[in-house]
Amino acid sequence: MSRLDDLRDRIASREARIGVIGLGYVGLPLALEFARKGFHVTGIDVNDTKVETLRKGASYIEDVPSAAVKELRDRGVFEATSDFKALARCDVIHVCVPTPLTRAKDPDVSHMASAMEEIRKRLRAGQLIVLGSTTYPGTTHELFVPLLESTGLRVGVDFALAFAPERIDPANRKFSVHEVPKVVGGETPLCGELAALCYRAIFDRVVPVSSTQSAEMVKLLENTFRAINIGLVNEIALMCDRLHLDVWEVIEAAATKPYGFMKFLPGPGLGGHCIPVDPTYLSWKMKSLNFTARFIELATDINSHMPEHVALRVGDILNEDRLAVNGSRVLVLGAAYKANVSDVRESPALDVMRELTHKGAEVSYHDPHVPELDLDGRSLKSVDLTDEVLSGSDLVLIVTDHEAVDLERVVAKAARVFDTRNATKGVRQGREKIRLL
Repeated sequence: MSRLDDLRDRIASREARIGVIGLGYVGLPLALEFARKGFHVTGIDVNDTKVETLRKGASYIEDVPSAAVKELRDRGVFEATSDFKALARCDVIHVCVPTPLTRAKDPDVSHMASAMEEIRKRLRAGQLIVLGSTTYPGTTHELFVPLLESTGLRVGVDFALAFAPERIDPANRKFSVHEVPKVVGGETPLCGELAALCYRAIFDRVVPVSSTQSAEMVKLLENTFRAINIGLVNEIALMCDRLHLDVWEVIEAAATKPYGFMKFLPGPGLGGHCIPVDPTYLSWKMKSLNFTARFIELATDINSHMPEHVALRVGDILNEDRLAVNGSRVLVLGAAYKANVSDVRESPALDVMRELTHKGAEVSYHDPHVPELDLDGRSLKSVDLTDEVLSGSDLVLIVTDHEAVDLERVVAKAARVFDTRNATKGVRQGREKIRLL
């Protein structure tokens, strides 16, 4: 029996030891799902604070209850460490590290490369390595097969290598981790088979594809689809602004069509790790093949200029009452990139705050999920949403529609409200104060 045949048996019997590198909003939920199903899981992260929090049985991710961490820790099926030596004991290793963009908007796979180098140092026959970090098509095959095979071990013979893109949607209460189908592509058919077997232990449905390149492309298609359609509806919003039409009314009416239309919503810009980043990975890859991804570049241009549009609209609204942006007190509601999360990565709120500050506005913010943030080297703290703060602001700008914010009270106390999310649609009193995107 080969070592990979033995691995198949160990996965099926749940005796295989699971390792997860990167314990963020993707890696930690994945690690806990495997632990719940009876696997012994070792989570590895370079952030000592995260590791220590998990060792205490607590969570730092809003979607993951501390009670779940404590229970699995106490059962002895989950442990956290910052020591990569633990990889030597793992039969299956999942890589869930960030893949951001560089300042030049090029893919940054340095975190993934560092993780794979730690794996290479300890690679042994009979292991399965699964990459989950979003990246451009060809990364697994072109970069990491040669790296791992430099050990003398052969992919598909001595060890298995697969790609299975993450599909986590923070704060999504409709779909839990195991309910979202898992796409898996292997470097060889055997690699794909072993990865699929592993994921079937925790996911309701596994969707095999023919290669790691196909699996990488699946994730980019999913988020490019969203980015382009958001770009389209953002442009529709700009058109409606010029035509003096309510874009939200137009969208809601169009959405009543039972076929041929899918509802997307405009906003102040794109945020988070995926939608603003993933299409750029694909566009970058295609440029290397002398192919211009025109839809992606156009949508990126539209979406990236929405914060500028918001700042201009703030000026227009203040001008209605003969107020200048320069010197006006603007309270921004929401710093996170989406509702009910604390993640500020690529958040359009930060770009809006920069634009308004550049124009001379006195900008403050309130976010129940983000107590403080760094804005170009300046440390800002969330202000308490008191009646005095609301009434003392020349304009309240809703950028993120957190459920914890009492918008009835905001509209009642504020002099002017600019709502970029249509979050105030249910507010009846004070509608005359509200301007929509």
